[in-house]
Amino acid sequence: MGLTSFSGGRGASLREFSAVQNPENLPVIALAGKANVGKSTVFNALTGMKQHTGNWSGKTVSLASGVCRANAGGAERKLLLVDLPGCRSLDPASPEERIARDQLKRASTAAVIAVVNAAELEASLPLALQIMALTGRVVICLNLMDEAERAGVGIDVQMLSERLGVPVIPCSARSGRGLAALVEAVLAVMDSEAAAQRALENAERFRALLPPESPSDDESESAAIACHREASRILNGAVWRKTAVRGDKAHGAANEKKRGKERGKAHIRPTEGKALTERLDRLAAGKLTAFPIMFLLLMLVFYITIIGANRPSELLFSAFSRLEGLLYALLDAIRAAPWLRDALTLGMFRTLAWVVSVMLPPMAIFFPLFTLAEDLGYLPRAAFCLDRCFHACGSCGKQALTISMGFGCNAAGVVGCRIIPNRGERLAAILTNSLVPCNGRFPMLITLVSLFIAGNGGALGAAPVLSAAVLAALITFSVAVTLAVTKLLSKTLFRGESTLFLMEMPPYRPPKIVQTLIRSMLDRTLHVLARAAAVAAPAGLIIYAAANIPAGGGTLLSSLCAFLDPFARLFALDGAILAAFILGFPANEIVLPILLMAYTGGGALAEAAGGAELFSILSANGWTRLTCLAVIIFTLFHWPCSTTCLTIKKEAGGIKWMLLAIALPTAVGLALLAAVKALAGMIG
Repeated sequence: MGLTSFSGGRGASLREFSAVQNPENLPVIALAGKANVGKSTVFNALTGMKQHTGNWSGKTVSLASGVCRANAGGAERKLLLVDLPGCRSLDPASPEERIARDQLKRASTAAVIAVVNAAELEASLPLALQIMALTGRVVICLNLMDEAERAGVGIDVQMLSERLGVPVIPCSARSGRGLAALVEAVLAVMDSEAAAQRALENAERFRALLPPESPSDDESESAAIACHREASRILNGAVWRKTAVRGDKAHGAANEKKRGKERGKAHIRPTEGKALTERLDRLAAGKLTAFPIMFLLLMLVFYITIIGANRPSELLFSAFSRLEGLLYALLDAIRAAPWLRDALTLGMFRTLAWVVSVMLPPMAIFFPLFTLAEDLGYLPRAAFCLDRCFHACGSCGKQALTISMGFGCNAAGVVGCRIIPNRGERLAAILTNSLVPCNGRFPMLITLVSLFIAGNGGALGAAPVLSAAVLAALITFSVAVTLAVTKLLSKTLFRGESTLFLMEMPPYRPPKIVQTLIRSMLDRTLHVLARAAAVAAPAGLIIYAAANIPAGGGTLLSSLCAFLDPFARLFALDGAILAAFILGFPANEIVLPILLMAYTGGGALAEAAGGAELFSILSANGWTRLTCLAVIIFTLFHWPCSTTCLTIKKEAGGIKWMLLAIALPTAVGLALLAAVKALAGMIG
């Protein structure tokens, strides 16, 4: 048999999930397993989908379903694969585990592919035993065989299959090895009467290993211990550590005796790879070294982003300027009304050009670097270190994961809060996610830091090392503020005991550079950019109208700036700055061009300007380093964008939480600005 073609679609979120959408009534095959065993990679390989996979646990916040078409005996068979959330066990203590258990129990589930890590069988087999107790039609996917072979792990697949009573298929999903045999085994399990009988026997055999529906702590612990004992018994002799032995005939008998002893050992000794991982973890997750390393790596990412994004951004501005001219000429040629021509070109198109030119270059650098760190296995270590901080603040350590998502997009970070089981802790994570800057705010931060702090008014990016250090310090400060606000919320609105966060640390793995670049560009960069562009284009029309409709001796924009100016001066800002942030509510990327339009009195967004020209415009309008510092602080801490606000309303379950999510970071920002202005007044 062989795999032929693929298709797929996203499933429901954890909270909304009730049943797999299956309009063709296809046989449902569930993919289950612990986090970080390559389950989503198997799913992608079988369905052809490009679901994001990462080298850390606790990331799955939604279900995906896809169709796998397989040729069996000359006839095409279609199967609906459902990728379940990664679980430590089937103890329904979290939303992920509860939903995985519910799907496995459904009568519509024709078979289950239990994905286990071939290099870490003792850790991942206990869950497979619980799956077999719940549903007997199981095929064990022995994934990551390439890693097991590199680590010197030997596995007697036939012996393991006989002891489990189900097919065991060695695979390496990243290379496609064993996948055809895996699908063939699934079809055999579905169709065979003998397999059905063995399924019933296995379910009865492993029944005692399954925790009850509402287990006590003692029952959960007892089931876990029983699972690990049974896994060790099954693996005894079937898994061993290969050793380098001499292959000459004189030593043949001794070698066989040594191999026999190795195969008789149930527990695999730490491998050389494990020892290397442990040595690296002493640095990456050590008490004294973890946070300095985290800061230096963050600084390195910003340094590469700063020096790499400037020139591509200029080229994009130049290309869009030429396109704008062509569009303007085209509308002139078809005799479009002047107001319509200007609104479409100087309003909608120019705003869209600003967003793309400002966002795309840094995102195209930042996201791949972020993904490389994830694939390498560093981000889980960073989450582990931050877990201690969040636990001390009375929150769940999974919030560290949602913060990491928020650096790319706050809306994505809010959606990621689904992985937090406790409602109070989940709401706290949602409300504080926008306290860390998203990718849309980075260009503004990079520009201001480069001009007024690192560059001293010189060319943009004249001191990239200092700029990167300042940006890393700002991010560190935003995380510290997030911790402080989370602590406040845990003592007021969301009192209660913090949830325990368990995360198995994955091994360090060499990232696939080309695959990472493609995936980060398609899944992250273009996805975020498309969402921002969809908001920016109509916002451009509104901004253009505000800058051109007469009002009070000026325009709506100038009147708004004058109205806001007295209030803004209380916080070392001015009316134009505050108006730019308000009108930039649809997308943070357009705040700076709106500000330039307000300062220059133009009827459209300003065209691209170099660093020296930007510095000249801002300085001419009264900007000092204090003004720059105030704008940087307000860029870090103000209301989230429109997309994030709508996401908060949906995820938190009410408009009151959205309004609180708007008020909270804004109050933090204004309080910090008042303190900075007071301090500046004291020191003159």
